[in-house]
Order: sequence, then structure tokens, then C-alpha cells
Amino acid sequence: MIRIQFEAFPSICKLYNNSSHRISSWDKTGRNIDFIQIKSNETVTLADIEGPGIIKHIYFTTILPNPLEFRNAIIRMYWDNEKSPSVEVPLGDFFGVSNCRLRLINSLMVSIFRGISGSYGFNIYFPMPFSSHAKIEIENQGPSTLGGYITGFWYHVDYEKLDDKLPKEIGYFHAQWNREDLTKVSERILKKKKKNISLWTGKNLTGADNYLILDAEGDGQLVGLLLNIDNIAGGWYGEGDDMIFIDNDTWPPSFHGTGSEEIFGGGASPKHEYSGPYTGFHLIENFDYSGNNGMYRWYIHDPIRFKKRVKWTIEHGHANNFENDYSSVAYWYQKEPHKKFGSLPEAQERLPRLPLNYQEIWEEYVATYTSINTKKQQLKDKFPEKTDRSFQDTAHEFMQGKYQIAKANLESIRSML
Repeated sequence: MIRIQFEAFPSICKLYNNSSHRISSWDKTGRNIDFIQIKSNETVTLADIEGPGIIKHIYFTTILPNPLEFRNAIIRMYWDNEKSPSVEVPLGDFFGVSNCRLRLINSLMVSIFRGISGSYGFNIYFPMPFSSHAKIEIENQGPSTLGGYITGFWYHVDYEKLDDKLPKEIGYFHAQWNREDLTKVSERILKKKKKNISLWTGKNLTGADNYLILDAEGDGQLVGLLLNIDNIAGGWYGEGDDMIFIDNDTWPPSFHGTGSEEIFGGGASPKHEYSGPYTGFHLIENFDYSGNNGMYRWYIHDPIRFKKRVKWTIEHGHANNFENDYSSVAYWYQKEPHKKFGSLPEAQERLPRLPLNYQEIWEEYVATYTSINTKKQQLKDKFPEKTDRSFQDTAHEFMQGKYQIAKANLESIRSML
């Protein structure tokens, strides 16, 4: 029993000569202003580390953020002074936020936990080794300072400096975002009038029209997937098989699945959200499957290996007969150099679909927060707990994307004040 535990957690029980370090946003004056500001159109370096080393954990939080910041901000990582980033992903998606809708995630590799006033703690635990140098940066492509109303960005980067060189067999961490804002249905489906319905007899024997998650070249292994689907068509969209073409695969691929719920560990056609250590359907916006859906799978015990290249795809509906908004983050390790990523869409083109009155609700949310803070300063410990609880719950609803519910509750809270 002891031997099994030691094998599961080797870095806990084995003593190394490595040294532990943290880079963070702590206030160098000794005060408690422990955040930085990242202004509009500004790029800030969070970490600039000489190697060899390995990043073990990254954390950040903001207070009262505008959810659109999760797509407006980009996180990039560069290993060993490379020119092209190995990680380039919208900030929220990298940490498990699906289409700017917050859900709590309790998994081994990514976690999201709730704080006050729309604040959440974001954590990622994929190890990120580097030989000579590591750089992590955030670019804010949004119209205002990152961090919403408070405009603060708190962060930690925990890492070890290694006593020896990286072993030759170590791969470098990579992550890439992709989106197809309306998946295309083939002409043969349109002719048969089989669009946007559950399909059982349609055939897909090439994978040619599948949604593309990743097309990478090199020697490596897939370790994680975040998949976001805005189900515009309605109905059960998830009869899409994953198909992973490895190295010299033609047809059939080395990995061929049986539907989306199987990839993410659920029973048939999940209607209820869940978050587990390795799999989750963490976002299910509506009971009838319409709207936004988010899911993750961490291939930690079972990485998918490739030696030359990998093409990671999934059907959008069986035989690709659904027109929906797909986006994703692929996480993988490989030896450098990697295939250069394509350019990300402009910030406005990355945003998810939103209700027409989104800006109105955001402004009311901020105004309510301001009014509550004013009242708290006036009443101090006599401020009603009921009002505070109502606002905290409403802030959570707003961040979850339950905008119209939040709007009604904000109006009620304003009447209390």
C-alpha cells in the first residue's frame, strides 16, 4: 500500500536539491496593495525566469471583473527564448472559463473557486518545464484596465529551480485556442434535409468536416481538452465522435470515440452540471441543451502519444450535421520546435454571443456595487446581512451568465438600499 502511494506522489516523498520560488504581485513597498494593473492595449510580463526550472502552479484573481475580460486578455508563454509562443490562449479559457460564463471547477489540473463580489480564484497545475528561460505575459486587448471595476490583477507563479539539466525525454507544455463560430454543414446533409437534428443513419467515413481542435507536428502527447459549445441550433447536439489522427493515420484514426458525453465521462446526454478530478460537464446553461455548454477532459493517466504529428478533431453532431459555435483549448507536451500557431482573431471576434442588454446589466451591476459600498461605510456593522447575501448571490448569477435573473435581482437590491 505504501509503495503504491509513493508511486502516485513521487515528488512529495522524494527529496531533491531543487529550490522553491514564487513570483507574485506582492506590494514591494510592504503595504497591502498586492496587485498590478494591466491597462488597455498593454502587455505585462508576469514572470521572467532563468532556467533550468519547472513551473508548478499559476494563480490569479480579480474583483468585480467584466466577464468579457476573459476573452479580451491573452496569456502567452515562451520557453527557452523562442520567438513563437508555446501557449497562446484567451485568459479565461486557459483557466477553464467557457464562453465567459463562470462555473466552479474542482479538478486536479484546473480549479475555479468563488470569492466575494464576482471574484474567483483561478488555478492551473500542469507542470511547465524549461531548460534555459521561461516568460509568461498577459496582453490586455480590451477597452479598459483588466480587473473590472477594481482594476486589480493579483497573481502567483510558483516554480522550482532545478539542480540539474532537464532530461532529454521531457516535453514542453503547450496550449492553443481555436474557434469556429458557426460550424459548417456539408452539402449532402443539406440536400437530405438532415440539418440540426439527431441523426443515426448518416455516415462519416473521412472526418474531413469535423471541428478541428489541434493540428500539431512533432514528438509529444495530448494531456487536456476544454471544449465550449454555444448550441444555437437547439436540441441534443452531442452525437459527435472524437477522432484523433496520429502520425501516418488515414482512415480510420487511431482514436475513434462514440460521442461527446463519453469523452467527458458522463452518462447519456447530461442535463446536470458536474466537475470531477479528470472529467466534467461544468457548464450546462439550459435543461434543453440550448445555449452555452462547457466540458473538460484531462488525459493525465492516459496521455495520447504521437511521434510525428497529430490532428485532433470532433464531429459537430453525428456526421457533422449541426451548425453551432465551437471553441476549444488543447493542452499538450512536445519537444521543440513546435508548429507555429495561426493568428488569433481580434478581440471583438473572440467574444461569445451576448444578450442585447448585456451592457445595461453590467452598468447596473457596477452601480449597485458602488451603492452597497457607500451604505456599508455609512452603516458599518449595521449593514443588513440579508442585503449583502442577496448581492453576493446576484454577483455569482451575473458571472455565471444568468443575465436576466441577475438584472431582476439587482433591481430588487437597489430598492432595498
